[in-house]
Amino acid sequence: MKVILANPRGFCAGVNMAVDSLELALQAFGSPVYVYHEIVHNKYVVETFRQKGAVFVDHLDEVPLGANLLFSAHGVSPEIRRVARERKLNAIDATCPLVTKVHLEAIKYAREGYTIFLIGHEGHDEVIGTMGEAPEAMILVESEADVDRLTIPSDAKVAYLTQTTLSVDDANRIIARLRQKFVNLVNPPKEDICYATQNRQEAVRILSDLAEVCLVLGSQNSSNSQRLRELAKERGNQAYLIDGVADLDPNWFANINSVLVTAGASAPEKVVQEVIDWLVDRYSATVEVRTTREEAVHFPLPKVLRALVKGTD
Repeated sequence: MKVILANPRGFCAGVNMAVDSLELALQAFGSPVYVYHEIVHNKYVVETFRQKGAVFVDHLDEVPLGANLLFSAHGVSPEIRRVARERKLNAIDATCPLVTKVHLEAIKYAREGYTIFLIGHEGHDEVIGTMGEAPEAMILVESEADVDRLTIPSDAKVAYLTQTTLSVDDANRIIARLRQKFVNLVNPPKEDICYATQNRQEAVRILSDLAEVCLVLGSQNSSNSQRLRELAKERGNQAYLIDGVADLDPNWFANINSVLVTAGASAPEKVVQEVIDWLVDRYSATVEVRTTREEAVHFPLPKVLRALVKGTD
Protein backbone atom coordinates (compact mmCIF):
# COMPACT_ATOMS: atom_id res chain seq x y z
CA MET A 1 0.00 0.00 0.00
CA LYS A 2 1.07 3.56 -0.71
CA VAL A 3 -0.06 6.30 1.66
CA ILE A 4 -0.10 9.87 0.39
CA LEU A 5 0.04 12.27 3.33
CA ALA A 6 -1.40 15.64 2.37
CA ASN A 7 0.30 18.85 3.38
CA PRO A 8 -1.03 21.28 4.50
CA ARG A 9 -3.31 19.42 6.91
CA GLY A 10 -4.46 19.70 10.51
CA PHE A 11 -4.25 22.67 12.83
CA CYS A 12 -4.55 26.12 11.30
CA ALA A 13 -3.29 29.37 12.85
CA GLY A 14 -6.66 30.11 14.47
CA VAL A 15 -6.87 26.68 16.08
CA ASN A 16 -3.26 26.87 17.26
CA MET A 17 -3.99 30.24 18.87
CA ALA A 18 -7.16 29.00 20.59
CA VAL A 19 -5.56 25.78 21.85
CA ASP A 20 -2.48 27.65 23.12
CA SER A 21 -4.78 30.18 24.80
CA LEU A 22 -6.64 27.52 26.76
CA GLU A 23 -3.39 25.76 27.68
CA LEU A 24 -1.92 29.02 29.02
CA ALA A 25 -5.14 29.97 30.82
CA LEU A 26 -5.14 26.66 32.67
CA GLN A 27 -1.49 27.14 33.61
CA ALA A 28 -1.99 30.75 34.72
CA PHE A 29 -5.34 30.53 36.51
CA GLY A 30 -5.58 26.85 37.41
CA SER A 31 -8.67 24.74 36.90
CA PRO A 32 -11.44 25.13 36.25
CA VAL A 33 -11.29 27.39 33.21
CA TYR A 34 -14.72 27.53 31.60
CA VAL A 35 -15.01 27.51 27.81
CA TYR A 36 -18.08 28.73 25.97
CA HIS A 37 -18.81 25.86 23.56
CA GLU A 38 -16.05 23.51 22.44
CA ILE A 39 -12.67 25.23 22.08
CA VAL A 40 -12.52 23.72 18.59
CA HIS A 41 -14.72 21.07 16.99
CA ASN A 42 -12.59 18.04 17.75
CA LYS A 43 -13.41 15.26 20.23
CA TYR A 44 -9.77 14.45 20.99
CA VAL A 45 -8.84 18.07 21.73
CA VAL A 46 -11.93 18.66 23.86
CA GLU A 47 -11.46 15.48 25.90
CA THR A 48 -7.76 16.22 26.45
CA PHE A 49 -8.59 19.64 27.85
CA ARG A 50 -11.46 18.28 29.92
CA GLN A 51 -8.97 16.01 31.65
CA LYS A 52 -6.78 19.05 32.37
CA GLY A 53 -9.61 20.94 34.07
CA ALA A 54 -11.40 22.80 31.30
CA VAL A 55 -15.19 22.89 31.63
CA PHE A 56 -17.13 23.30 28.39
CA VAL A 57 -20.52 24.99 28.67
CA ASP A 58 -23.30 25.95 26.29
CA HIS A 59 -24.93 28.52 28.60
CA LEU A 60 -23.24 31.19 30.67
CA ASP A 61 -25.53 30.56 33.64
CA GLU A 62 -23.47 27.36 34.06
CA VAL A 63 -20.42 29.55 34.82
CA PRO A 64 -20.02 30.81 38.43
CA LEU A 65 -19.95 34.56 38.95
CA GLY A 66 -16.45 35.98 38.54
CA ALA A 67 -14.98 32.77 37.05
CA ASN A 68 -12.44 32.51 34.25
CA LEU A 69 -14.08 32.07 30.85
CA LEU A 70 -12.60 31.55 27.41
CA PHE A 71 -14.50 32.24 24.19
CA SER A 72 -13.80 29.54 21.60
CA ALA A 73 -12.22 29.99 18.17
CA HIS A 74 -15.67 30.20 16.54
CA GLY A 75 -16.57 33.57 18.07
CA VAL A 76 -19.60 34.73 20.05
CA SER A 77 -22.40 37.25 19.68
CA PRO A 78 -22.52 40.66 21.41
CA GLU A 79 -25.24 39.29 23.68
CA ILE A 80 -22.89 36.63 25.03
CA ARG A 81 -20.25 39.28 25.70
CA ARG A 82 -22.86 41.39 27.51
CA VAL A 83 -23.91 38.48 29.74
CA ALA A 84 -20.25 37.70 30.49
CA ARG A 85 -19.73 41.29 31.65
CA GLU A 86 -22.93 41.19 33.69
CA ARG A 87 -21.72 38.05 35.47
CA LYS A 88 -18.30 39.70 36.02
CA LEU A 89 -16.52 36.86 34.24
CA ASN A 90 -12.83 37.13 33.45
CA ALA A 91 -13.39 36.64 29.71
CA ILE A 92 -10.51 35.69 27.42
CA ASP A 93 -11.34 36.05 23.74
CA ALA A 94 -9.75 33.29 21.63
CA THR A 95 -11.89 34.03 18.56
CA CYS A 96 -10.03 33.37 15.31
CA PRO A 97 -9.12 36.75 13.75
CA LEU A 98 -10.59 35.58 10.45
CA VAL A 99 -13.95 35.05 12.17
CA THR A 100 -13.63 38.47 13.81
CA LYS A 101 -13.13 39.90 10.31
CA VAL A 102 -16.54 38.53 9.26
CA HIS A 103 -18.16 39.97 12.41
CA LEU A 104 -16.76 43.41 11.61
CA GLU A 105 -18.00 43.16 8.04
CA ALA A 106 -21.48 42.31 9.31
CA ILE A 107 -21.48 45.37 11.58
CA LYS A 108 -20.28 47.61 8.73
CA TYR A 109 -22.85 46.45 6.20
CA ALA A 110 -25.68 46.61 8.75
CA ARG A 111 -24.76 50.20 9.66
CA GLU A 112 -24.79 51.10 5.97
CA GLY A 113 -28.33 49.77 5.56
CA TYR A 114 -27.63 46.55 3.67
CA THR A 115 -29.61 43.36 3.92
CA ILE A 116 -26.87 40.77 4.50
CA PHE A 117 -26.95 37.21 3.22
CA LEU A 118 -24.79 34.99 5.41
CA ILE A 119 -23.82 31.85 3.50
CA GLY A 120 -23.34 29.14 6.10
CA HIS A 121 -24.75 26.20 8.04
CA GLU A 122 -27.63 26.74 10.47
CA GLY A 123 -26.71 25.99 14.08
CA HIS A 124 -22.94 26.20 13.58
CA ASP A 125 -21.30 28.13 16.44
CA GLU A 126 -19.63 30.54 14.02
CA VAL A 127 -22.90 31.30 12.22
CA ILE A 128 -24.74 31.90 15.50
CA GLY A 129 -22.07 34.35 16.65
CA THR A 130 -21.92 36.22 13.33
CA MET A 131 -25.69 36.56 13.00
CA GLY A 132 -25.79 37.91 16.53
CA GLU A 133 -23.92 41.01 15.36
CA ALA A 134 -26.87 42.22 13.26
CA PRO A 135 -29.79 39.78 13.55
CA GLU A 136 -32.30 42.25 12.15
CA ALA A 137 -30.27 42.70 8.95
CA MET A 138 -29.08 39.15 8.25
CA ILE A 139 -30.59 36.22 6.37
CA LEU A 140 -28.98 32.79 6.50
CA VAL A 141 -28.56 31.15 3.09
CA GLU A 142 -27.52 27.49 3.04
CA SER A 143 -28.13 26.52 -0.58
CA GLU A 144 -29.00 27.67 -4.09
CA ALA A 145 -32.59 26.66 -3.33
CA ASP A 146 -32.59 29.10 -0.40
CA VAL A 147 -31.56 31.85 -2.83
CA ASP A 148 -34.42 30.96 -5.15
CA ARG A 149 -36.88 31.30 -2.25
CA LEU A 150 -35.77 34.83 -1.35
CA THR A 151 -38.50 37.42 -1.93
CA ILE A 152 -36.36 40.54 -1.66
CA PRO A 153 -36.55 42.86 -4.73
CA SER A 154 -33.81 42.21 -7.30
CA ASP A 155 -32.55 45.80 -7.05
CA ALA A 156 -32.38 45.82 -3.22
CA LYS A 157 -29.31 47.01 -1.32
CA VAL A 158 -27.77 43.63 -0.45
CA ALA A 159 -24.41 42.13 0.51
CA TYR A 160 -23.13 38.65 1.25
CA LEU A 161 -20.73 37.18 3.79
CA THR A 162 -19.67 33.58 4.26
CA GLN A 163 -18.86 31.22 7.10
CA THR A 164 -15.08 30.75 7.11
CA THR A 165 -15.14 26.94 6.87
CA LEU A 166 -17.36 26.34 3.84
CA SER A 167 -16.70 24.31 0.74
CA VAL A 168 -15.24 26.78 -1.75
CA ASP A 169 -17.14 25.13 -4.61
CA ASP A 170 -20.48 25.14 -2.76
CA ALA A 171 -20.04 28.76 -1.71
CA ASN A 172 -19.18 29.82 -5.26
CA ARG A 173 -22.33 28.17 -6.60
CA ILE A 174 -24.49 30.01 -4.06
CA ILE A 175 -22.71 33.30 -4.75
CA ALA A 176 -23.24 32.87 -8.48
CA ARG A 177 -26.97 32.34 -7.89
CA LEU A 178 -27.11 35.46 -5.69
CA ARG A 179 -25.39 37.48 -8.43
CA GLN A 180 -27.94 36.26 -10.95
CA LYS A 181 -30.80 37.37 -8.72
CA PHE A 182 -29.52 40.66 -7.23
CA VAL A 183 -28.05 43.30 -9.53
CA ASN A 184 -26.59 45.41 -6.71
CA LEU A 185 -25.00 42.60 -4.68
CA VAL A 186 -21.76 43.62 -2.96
CA ASN A 187 -19.17 41.69 -0.97
CA PRO A 188 -16.04 42.35 1.11
CA PRO A 189 -12.83 43.12 -0.82
CA LYS A 190 -11.29 39.89 0.51
CA GLU A 191 -13.25 36.64 0.66
CA ASP A 192 -14.27 35.20 4.02
CA ILE A 193 -13.50 31.50 3.56
CA CYS A 194 -10.24 31.17 5.45
CA TYR A 195 -6.86 30.38 3.93
CA ALA A 196 -6.58 27.06 5.79
CA THR A 197 -9.98 25.82 4.64
CA GLN A 198 -9.11 26.67 1.05
CA ASN A 199 -5.63 25.16 1.23
CA ARG A 200 -6.83 21.86 2.69
CA GLN A 201 -9.57 21.61 0.07
CA GLU A 202 -7.07 22.40 -2.67
CA ALA A 203 -4.81 19.60 -1.44
CA VAL A 204 -7.66 17.08 -1.57
CA ARG A 205 -8.70 18.33 -5.00
CA ILE A 206 -5.17 17.80 -6.34
CA LEU A 207 -4.17 14.63 -4.50
CA SER A 208 -7.41 12.65 -4.46
CA ASP A 209 -6.82 11.54 -8.05
CA LEU A 210 -3.75 9.64 -6.80
CA ALA A 211 -5.64 7.49 -4.29
CA GLU A 212 -8.58 5.10 -4.06
CA VAL A 213 -9.50 5.82 -0.43
CA CYS A 214 -9.36 9.15 1.42
CA LEU A 215 -9.17 9.29 5.21
CA VAL A 216 -10.00 12.67 6.74
CA LEU A 217 -9.05 13.09 10.40
CA GLY A 218 -11.64 15.24 12.11
CA SER A 219 -14.82 15.12 14.17
CA GLN A 220 -18.34 14.85 12.80
CA ASN A 221 -19.23 18.37 14.01
CA SER A 222 -16.22 19.91 12.26
CA SER A 223 -17.54 21.83 9.27
CA ASN A 224 -14.24 22.11 7.43
CA SER A 225 -13.50 18.39 7.99
CA GLN A 226 -16.90 17.41 6.62
CA ARG A 227 -16.22 19.51 3.53
CA LEU A 228 -12.95 17.62 2.92
CA ARG A 229 -14.76 14.28 3.07
CA GLU A 230 -17.48 15.52 0.73
CA LEU A 231 -14.92 16.87 -1.73
CA ALA A 232 -13.01 13.58 -1.84
CA LYS A 233 -16.25 11.66 -2.34
CA GLU A 234 -17.33 13.99 -5.16
CA ARG A 235 -14.03 13.24 -6.88
CA GLY A 236 -14.67 9.51 -6.86
CA ASN A 237 -12.88 8.35 -3.71
CA GLN A 238 -14.19 6.16 -0.97
CA ALA A 239 -13.98 8.85 1.72
CA TYR A 240 -14.26 8.50 5.49
CA LEU A 241 -14.28 11.11 8.27
CA ILE A 242 -12.73 9.62 11.41
CA ASP A 243 -11.66 10.84 14.83
CA GLY A 244 -8.77 8.39 15.03
CA VAL A 245 -7.54 4.81 14.81
CA ALA A 246 -10.53 3.41 16.72
CA ASP A 247 -12.81 4.38 13.82
CA LEU A 248 -10.82 2.51 11.15
CA ASP A 249 -12.43 -0.50 9.50
CA PRO A 250 -10.06 -3.00 7.81
CA ASN A 251 -12.81 -3.75 5.26
CA TRP A 252 -12.24 -0.28 3.79
CA PHE A 253 -8.80 -1.36 2.60
CA ALA A 254 -9.53 -4.72 0.97
CA ASN A 255 -7.74 -4.77 -2.41
CA ILE A 256 -6.77 -1.10 -1.95
CA ASN A 257 -3.32 0.01 -3.08
CA SER A 258 -3.40 3.76 -2.40
CA VAL A 259 -4.74 5.88 0.46
CA LEU A 260 -4.81 9.65 0.88
CA VAL A 261 -4.62 10.88 4.48
CA THR A 262 -5.46 14.44 5.45
CA ALA A 263 -6.89 16.28 8.45
CA GLY A 264 -9.31 19.11 9.06
CA ALA A 265 -8.11 22.35 10.59
CA SER A 266 -9.11 21.31 14.12
CA ALA A 267 -7.55 17.82 14.09
CA PRO A 268 -4.24 17.41 15.97
CA GLU A 269 -1.21 15.85 14.31
CA LYS A 270 -1.05 13.15 17.00
CA VAL A 271 -4.16 11.41 15.66
CA VAL A 272 -2.87 11.69 12.09
CA GLN A 273 0.38 9.97 13.00
CA GLU A 274 -1.47 7.21 14.88
CA VAL A 275 -3.45 6.44 11.72
CA ILE A 276 -0.29 6.46 9.62
CA ASP A 277 1.35 4.04 12.08
CA TRP A 278 -1.70 1.74 11.88
CA LEU A 279 -1.53 1.64 8.08
CA VAL A 280 2.23 1.03 8.11
CA ASP A 281 2.00 -1.72 10.72
CA ARG A 282 -0.96 -3.52 9.15
CA TYR A 283 -0.21 -3.09 5.44
CA SER A 284 3.54 -2.37 5.33
CA ALA A 285 2.54 0.91 3.77
CA THR A 286 5.05 3.36 2.37
CA VAL A 287 4.34 7.02 3.13
CA GLU A 288 4.89 9.92 0.77
CA VAL A 289 4.29 13.49 1.94
CA ARG A 290 2.88 15.64 -0.85
CA THR A 291 2.92 19.41 -0.31
CA THR A 292 0.55 21.50 -2.41
CA ARG A 293 1.05 24.82 -0.64
CA GLU A 294 3.24 26.21 2.14
CA GLU A 295 1.65 27.88 5.17
CA ALA A 296 3.36 30.36 7.48
CA VAL A 297 0.42 32.12 9.15
CA HIS A 298 0.57 32.91 12.87
CA PHE A 299 -1.99 34.69 15.05
CA PRO A 300 -1.02 36.37 18.34
CA LEU A 301 -2.45 35.24 21.65
CA PRO A 302 -5.25 37.29 23.27
CA LYS A 303 -3.86 40.43 24.91
CA VAL A 304 -4.35 39.27 28.50
CA LEU A 305 -2.40 36.07 27.80
CA ARG A 306 0.35 37.89 25.91
CA ALA A 307 0.86 39.95 29.06
CA LEU A 308 1.14 36.78 31.17
CA VAL A 309 3.64 35.22 28.77
CA LYS A 310 5.67 38.44 28.71
CA GLY A 311 5.70 38.48 32.48
CA THR A 312 7.35 35.05 32.60
CA ASP A 313 10.10 35.89 30.09
